[in-house]
Amino acid sequence: MDGTATDRFEASRDRLASLAYRLLGSATDAEDAVQDAFLRWQAADRRRITVPEAWLTKVVTNLCLDRLRSAHARRERSVGAWLPEPLLDGDPMLGPADTFEQRESVSLAVLTLMERLSPVERAVYVLREAFSDSHAEIAEILDITETASQQHFHRARRRITTARRGGGGEVDPASARRIVEEFLAAASSGRTERLVALLTDDATAVSDSNGAGPVGKLLRYDTPQRVAAVARAGFKPAPAKRRLVGGPPAAHYAVVNGAPALLFVRGDHVVGTVTFDIAGGRIATVRGIAAPARLARVAEAWRRRDPDAA
Repeated sequence: MDGTATDRFEASRDRLASLAYRLLGSATDAEDAVQDAFLRWQAADRRRITVPEAWLTKVVTNLCLDRLRSAHARRERSVGAWLPEPLLDGDPMLGPADTFEQRESVSLAVLTLMERLSPVERAVYVLREAFSDSHAEIAEILDITETASQQHFHRARRRITTARRGGGGEVDPASARRIVEEFLAAASSGRTERLVALLTDDATAVSDSNGAGPVGKLLRYDTPQRVAAVARAGFKPAPAKRRLVGGPPAAHYAVVNGAPALLFVRGDHVVGTVTFDIAGGRIATVRGIAAPARLARVAEAWRRRDPDAA
């Protein structure tokens, strides 16, 4: 491949990766999809490609749809053991992020809710909401009609909006940090009443860890009292737990997928992330991720920083 063709692909790489990440919810799978698209770009007769960006968008989108439809993906995502892969603020896969809709489309909340959509609905929603593609462009990418694209989009947006339970608004960063730090202080000191007060009346939590390490199926907690209890047990220092996990990790405040979060770091290794959805000045959803495979990209980004302890 000549240098000009490679440069043209590389100029689109970040956009293609952010598209693939939104479609798949996995940075690792997104990188694989983009690399597969590069191989197809190498093999293509580029003299017949009039709009390279459109061609590449179509290839990446359809590669992602193939992955979403695969038996492996259906099996992995149907047993209740799947959460999106978190990304640290500043990761190029989180772009574009100029509008609220673009930022919302890459939140862990929306990435999780998109699991309820069909692969085609998911693709239409991402292309329209995050990348502002017209329905004519989406129809061309997915080989459907414009009318079908419009119908898929309205259905997808309605399902996601309804499931958001009134959350999803943008929160002042200083207020978000204060709430999360209060939550950490209350959990670390075992103050259950204060924890419950920081949670909405319908607060929920989900985690892939029981506090000692990743588990095979997601753990869910569906009342403020249960969320507070598991937070107190998980955050409060305990000698036995320290011996089991290799010493107490340090908690650092961060922004993950646009949401306030805590990173738990031991040495230079990120061993867990906890993200928070905030609504009306209180915490509505807590998501804990400890699976090493899902933390690899966050850990790599964290090692490149000089973190300030929360």
